[in-house]
Formats: sequence, structure tokens, C-alpha cells
Amino acid sequence: MKEKQTTPQNLTVTLPEEIEIDRTYLNQCIKSILFGVAVGDALGVPVEFKSREEIRKNPVTDMVGYGTYNKPAGTWSDDSSLTFCLAEALTSDFDLNTVGENFVKWMNENFWTSGGDVFDIGTATRLAIKRLTKGVQPEFAGGYDALSNGNGSLMRISPLLFYLLDKPVDERYEITKRVSSITHGHIRSVIACFYYLEFARKLIARKDKFEAYKNLQNKITAFLVSLPVSPAEIALFDRLLKHNIYEQREENIQSSGYVLHTLEASIWCLLTTENYSDAVLKAVNLGEDTDTTGAVTGALAGLLYGVDSIPERWIKQIARSNDIDNLAERLGNRIAEDSTVVFEPKK
Repeated sequence: MKEKQTTPQNLTVTLPEEIEIDRTYLNQCIKSILFGVAVGDALGVPVEFKSREEIRKNPVTDMVGYGTYNKPAGTWSDDSSLTFCLAEALTSDFDLNTVGENFVKWMNENFWTSGGDVFDIGTATRLAIKRLTKGVQPEFAGGYDALSNGNGSLMRISPLLFYLLDKPVDERYEITKRVSSITHGHIRSVIACFYYLEFARKLIARKDKFEAYKNLQNKITAFLVSLPVSPAEIALFDRLLKHNIYEQREENIQSSGYVLHTLEASIWCLLTTENYSDAVLKAVNLGEDTDTTGAVTGALAGLLYGVDSIPERWIKQIARSNDIDNLAERLGNRIAEDSTVVFEPKK
């Protein structure tokens, strides 16, 4: 068993691909993602399922309450709950069973809910969690057919970024595949989660967002073609891997619960705005699966612009903000102490 390390605050770690992170920056990034998800989610909850045309008549410009679920302002949904369940599991030794157990506790015992009840859950996620309760192994619980490609694994995958930081690309992919498969096992959902985390990896390395986008077109494509993956499945990601998604007009960006729509919409919102608020509001105002598009965009925008870019009034309105802050601190401590890389003094 590897000895755990004490990691002083003034030390940095240089990871593969020249990613250098000190403890302060690591903690900020974790908070940026967790609050980025929760705020984007909460902005979208009141207007979930409304069409783009309907929302256009009364656009979302601030944190409001009630609406679709009749919940107070700052209420987040399953997107954030499952994100926090994953983050919670990562504060201990990585174990897929622990992640699955947290998902079961969420659905059956209201674990990591914003207000003590589960008021929103996707069909595929519900079925997968029921399989978990019957003893199915986590990596086989999710649906594997092409129709099981909702955005339920993409919406919660962001905290995995921190566990994967010091891993080589093939291991990053395999672990992402296993974590996605707890609820969504089809290769399309896996690729979406993998692309998303690789984009986040570029952002945590302080890469320009357009540089990150262009770089991934070559790297992701080269990696995917090296795998036993159907070329037809890879081709579904052409708008991201071969074209400039940010040049698309809004009417060509879809915002349903389909995983590819959510991935494309989040990258489009990130690349066509210049700050956190504009990115998540643009995502929510696309309509339909507003909370998930907001949450998925929010994690990347939080990471890109930093937690301080998220309006303070929104963070204050967020349910259980102190608990989220505590979770971020505990996850940061665990990632730092459990890293397999060698920490070296800052020069």
C-alpha cells in the first residue's frame, strides 16, 4: 500500500503534459467546478422543459425560484446531487461500489439532495440505480443500448477530473468509462464524458479555450481511432472534432436531454461567451433540459473563469452552500494527499 504524503500549501505538482498545480489553485478549481455545477443547475431548475421560444418571451437573467418544480430560488436538482455523490466518493479510496452506493442513498434516502427530496431523476438513471439495489455490479448497471444515451452520466462526471489528473490517457479513458457506465454504459455516453473531461483538463492547465478546443480535435480523434470503436460512433462527434462548433448559429444548437446535444451545447455556450454568468445564462435560455445544460456548462465556465467569477449573490442563494464548500475542501485534501506524483517545492 502506498504511503500517504503530507502536502504543504507551498508545494506544487507538475503532472503529465506540463500541468502544474499548487494546493491553493487545486482547491479553487474544485470549488469552481462544484459551485459552477450547482449554480448553473439552480438557474435552470425553474424553467426546465420550457421551449426556447417560450423562454425567449421572458428570458432567465438571474436566480429565481418556483416555476417548473415550485422550488425556492437556489434549489439544485439531480445534476448537482449526483455530482456531489461522486465527489463525496472521491474523498475516500476510489471504489466504484462507493459511487454506486452513494447514488442509491441519494435516490432512496435523499442523500446529497438540496432540500431533502428527490424531485427530478432521469429514467435511465432510475433504472440503473434499481439494478444496483438488486446487486448488479456498478460498471454493468447502466444501459448499453443506443437508446440509453441521455445526459445522466455527463451531468455528474466533472469531479472525476481531479482523480484523473496524474493518470495517463488510456487510464483516464478506462476509468471514465467505468464511472459513466454506472448509469450510462453505451460508448456514445462514454466518449461524451471522456471528451468533456479532456476539455476540462486543458482548462485546469490554464490553456486558452480555443487552443484547448483545437488541440482536442487532433488528440481525441487520434485516441478514439486507436480503440475498437465504431467509426460511425466517432463520426457523431464531427461537429466538435472536425468543425468549429462556435461558428454554429443558435438554431443549430439543440438542448434536449440527449448526451450529444448537451455536450455540444455546453461547449458552444463556453466558446461564444466571455464570462461565467453569460455562459450559464446562455445555456439555460436554450430551453428544454435547462438545468442539465446549465450544470454541464457551469462546471467548465467555473473552471475557466474561477470561482470568484460566479456572482456572490448566486452562491449565497444556493442551497447548502456551506456543505458544498466543505465537500470541496475535503476533496482537495484527499486529492493532494493521495496523489501518486512527486510533489516538489515551488521555485
